[in-house]
Amino acid sequence: MNLLILGAGPAGLGAAVEARRQGLDVLLLDENAAPGGQVHRAVGGAYRPEAQAPGAAQARDGLALIEAARASGAEMRFGATLWAIEGDGTVTWSESGVAQRGQAQTILLCPGALERALPIPGWDLPGVMGVGAAQILLKTSGLVPEGETWIAGQGPLLWLYAAQVLAKGGRLAGILDLSDRTAWRRAALRLPFALMRPGMMWSGLSWMRAVRAAGVPVHRAREVAALGEGRLEAIRFDGQEAAADLLLLHDGVVPNTQLTRAIQGCAHVWDDAQASFRPVLDEWGATSVEGVMVAGDAGGIIGAAASALSGRIAALEAARRAGRLTVEQRDALAGPLQMRRRAEVAPRAFLDALYAPLAPSRIADGTMVCRCEEITAGQLRGAALLGAQGPNQAKSFLRVGMGACQGRVCGPLAHRILAEARGVAPGTLAPLRTRFPSKPVTVGEIASLA
Repeated sequence: MNLLILGAGPAGLGAAVEARRQGLDVLLLDENAAPGGQVHRAVGGAYRPEAQAPGAAQARDGLALIEAARASGAEMRFGATLWAIEGDGTVTWSESGVAQRGQAQTILLCPGALERALPIPGWDLPGVMGVGAAQILLKTSGLVPEGETWIAGQGPLLWLYAAQVLAKGGRLAGILDLSDRTAWRRAALRLPFALMRPGMMWSGLSWMRAVRAAGVPVHRAREVAALGEGRLEAIRFDGQEAAADLLLLHDGVVPNTQLTRAIQGCAHVWDDAQASFRPVLDEWGATSVEGVMVAGDAGGIIGAAASALSGRIAALEAARRAGRLTVEQRDALAGPLQMRRRAEVAPRAFLDALYAPLAPSRIADGTMVCRCEEITAGQLRGAALLGAQGPNQAKSFLRVGMGACQGRVCGPLAHRILAEARGVAPGTLAPLRTRFPSKPVTVGEIASLA
């Protein structure tokens, strides 16, 4: 086939539509039951926000993109988990417990982003979860939290979710804003770039206004802890305590590099603004490995609209590689898309400065970082003192990152804690190595390949 796409979020859907427009054979794989990814999850299905509801405009854009992909003629398979990529372009995935293989001239990875974990004392208690997970429940099932619900952390998604809950008739006990109180000074220098997309800024302000208009208490806090015996019962923040039935945590998102880090020779670079690794890409989304491309948030956090554009741009380059377009034709078609993408990405510098990831020094020694293997921040710092150079060496000391999540949750945290403990820049440490299969595979699935 000409093009295999992983991920049916904005980037993957945009790429499928453009690739089919250029006459490419396209196979799109996604492990979810329907297209949309996290941003457009259940759009047109269970998630149908009213015209003026928070996130409604983005949902309309998502529905149009989903319908265009369905009408494009691209082959789309859902419930398909890709777990291996070989150097010759062969990919292996599983559907309904059966493994399958295919080979593509170009592989376009669009796995999106992962919610950055926010470790606090007691975050492993039942009743504590991420804002992203809570938003999945809202979109797929219309569920809003009940009881004394608190949200703690920082970032646009926090305010969007809070506004969505209130619009659905839910209530919130309060929001704990953990953002740096001096961050606005750094962000102000980047405000002119953000104003290139005033609609995005207006949306964020409208979410905040909705929360305050509903009378939800907003506390500026430095520390927060979850308290309870067997499950969440209360929270403590800056010396105060309050009853809590549900605590939702959020500290932004990071690129999902689980696949690209497993591909031999695929170069990555540390992004200081987003405090995470991202693959090294050219202007078309090509990685350092021939035939492998990345589009969307997996290449660096850019948002849904810019991700859809980056998918289309990558598809044009795939069409050029397949001989469907000349360089001149590709450039002519991509030019307007690249201009629109630059405008969409412009506010990122402002948002990255305003909501810089919380410093590892705020994580107390006794706080669990790797929940799978029950490794604390203090143990990681102790491993650094004993000679662990980075997360790959810390695995030998502590098994950090070796649990069921395969380092997806704790990897970025452990990396920053170890770098801080050693007094070196995070970018000087090698990222946590990942290997195929990138998702758990049964013996039966492997045997089915025969």
